[in-house]
Amino acid sequence: MNPVSVADTYTKKTELVLPNDTNNLGNLMGGILLKWMDVNAAISAMRATRRTVVTVSVDFVEFRHSIPQGSVVILESKVTRTFNSSMEVKVDVSYEILQTGEFHHSNSAFYSFVAVDQSGRSIPVNPVIPETHEEKELYESALERREMRLLLSGRMKLEDSQIVKKRLNENRLF
Repeated sequence: MNPVSVADTYTKKTELVLPNDTNNLGNLMGGILLKWMDVNAAISAMRATRRTVVTVSVDFVEFRHSIPQGSVVILESKVTRTFNSSMEVKVDVSYEILQTGEFHHSNSAFYSFVAVDQSGRSIPVNPVIPETHEEKELYESALERREMRLLLSGRMKLEDSQIVKKRLNENRLF
């Protein structure tokens, strides 16, 4: 496997919010934003693996700010960590109001992907190498986020959780 730097997975995309993208209040529809986020994250995942990837999960997404029609949406994503055949990708969304030049953060989310072969079977992925302080922090914390996803999906039993064991030992569950 060929290691890839986190920076090599960075993907940035801009979209103009057009009338067809909005709800009755003139704001970007959440489903359209989720699609843009998924595509951006998938490109980051494919840059890390050079393989076909499929979305497995999306962590909690909160729409903190409505994005009005005419705004420019900026989507930035990068792989935070790879595992055996899966990887975590962080997506940050902000927007610019062109008339004023103001920028606002809209939301962030973590996506999980699995690399697959032509028949849809999972395959091993390249390791990613974090270089900056932020990349290293996201890399380390990805293990806990992954375990939480596995617990919530029922693919891991509570008694097998390293997070729960660690926090019980520290006398703080959550």
